[in-house]
Amino acid sequence: MRDTINAAMKQAMRDKAARRLSTLRLINAAIKDMDISLRGEGRDEGASDDDILKILAKMVKQRQESARTYEEGGRLDLAEREFEEIKVIEEFLPRQLDDGEVIAAIDAAIAEVGAGSIRDMGKIMGALKSKYTGQIDFAKAGPMVKDRLNQMA
Repeated sequence: MRDTINAAMKQAMRDKAARRLSTLRLINAAIKDMDISLRGEGRDEGASDDDILKILAKMVKQRQESARTYEEGGRLDLAEREFEEIKVIEEFLPRQLDDGEVIAAIDAAIAEVGAGSIRDMGKIMGALKSKYTGQIDFAKAGPMVKDRLNQMA
C-alpha cells in the first residue's frame, strides 16, 4: 500500500497536479501519524495494510461529512474540493460491495459464527470487519445485520 501511494505521489509531482499531490501528502501524513502512535504501543513495524485501509476509509468519511456541511452552508466550491479529495483517496480503497453483495456477506458471516439472535451481532460485525475492511460501509451494514437477524427470529 505504502509503495503504491508513494508511486502515485511521485507521479503527481511529475504531472504538477497540485491538488492530487496535496491529498496524497495528507494520506502519507495520516499513515506516519499512525506509525508513530503504534510505535508508542510497542508495534515497531508500523501501520499494516489493514491499518492503512482503515485510515483511508476514515478520511473518506470525514470528507463526506465536510462536503455535506459545506453544501448546506452554500459553499459549493469547498464541497467540490472535498469531493475531489474523496476521488483520490478512493483510488487506494478496494471496490465497495453493492447491497446484494453486502447481504450475501452478512448471511455468510451469520452462518460462520452460528448466530441465532441479536446478541450475536458483535460477532457478526467482527467477522465482517476482518474480511471486508474498506469494502463495506459498516454504518449501513449494522442495520442490515439487525434486519437479517430479525428475519431469522
